[in-house]
Amino acid sequence: MRQLLCLLALLPGLVQTAAAQAQQAPVSEVASAPVASGVSAAHSSAVSRYLTQKFGVAKEKATQISQAVTGAAKKYSLPPAVLLAIISIESRFRERAHGANGATGLMQVVPSAHRNLLHNKDLTDPDVNIDIGSSILYGYQRDAGGDLNAAMKNYGGSKAYAEKIRMRAVEFSRVLDDASAPAASDAPATLGLAASVFAAAVTSAAASAPAVAPSTASATSAQAAVQEAASGRAR
Repeated sequence: MRQLLCLLALLPGLVQTAAAQAQQAPVSEVASAPVASGVSAAHSSAVSRYLTQKFGVAKEKATQISQAVTGAAKKYSLPPAVLLAIISIESRFRERAHGANGATGLMQVVPSAHRNLLHNKDLTDPDVNIDIGSSILYGYQRDAGGDLNAAMKNYGGSKAYAEKIRMRAVEFSRVLDDASAPAASDAPATLGLAASVFAAAVTSAAASAPAVAPSTASATSAQAAVQEAASGRAR
């Protein structure tokens, strides 16, 4: 019984420790994991579904494009919504699209204007095209002293084009924001971890009690205390 009372006294610490561990784990995972993990994986998945529903892109191709955009956005420190907006305007996510002056692929890269970046690369490959297109946009931004608006203007050749990108980017930002929203079950899962740790400790204490083991009612009361304390912390 004394052991049970001691465990009840330690409950707040157990809950706090479990909550802290649950919060810290995703941070370290996202920091060390590859692009398609953690929040980035959620973004890629959400974008992939949106491309399939909105633009009729095949699922496998949509996944490839969304992951390529996520990777390029991270590599060149560019907003993924802007890259998606440019692709939707330039090619509507058709990797074999061709335009004026030989513009090719998703981001309509013009080979004659960017020979130094191509080196015989296949611009109809989504991964290649998105990487090169993003590199071009990044170069424009760097030359403009970090001004993304100026970079978008240079990419399309006009202020109207830059404005069109901004408007379209809002649409994709909503998709990304929805993917970033925390799941409603996150808090209960965290608190459930603390409750599980404590329940295991209670069971261990009951098994090792020499004479007076806690009754079923006592165990039920202990679990109720766990839930009440966890509920209070969740609020």
